[in-house]
Amino acid sequence: MDFDAGLIISYGYEVYRGEERLYWYDDFPHPNDPTLASTMPHHKHIPPDIKHHRVPAPNISFTQPNLPALIEEIEQTGKP
Repeated sequence: MDFDAGLIISYGYEVYRGEERLYWYDDFPHPNDPTLASTMPHHKHIPPDIKHHRVPAPNISFTQPNLPALIEEIEQTGKP
């Protein structure tokens, strides 16, 4: 984050339940993966192969705050 300019320039968001990492978001570009093109470079890592299984992240960006979208997702999916 460039606090002086008020810009997000890079990020990594991880979501845990206890010690278990459920998923994470990052902005590392994967230009050779056409399934991620719609939200390039934003994507989400999910199970079963969390390191290599990536999906687009349409609610994440460099131009708006991301925490509200992340909190909403956690609230919706975090209920037993």
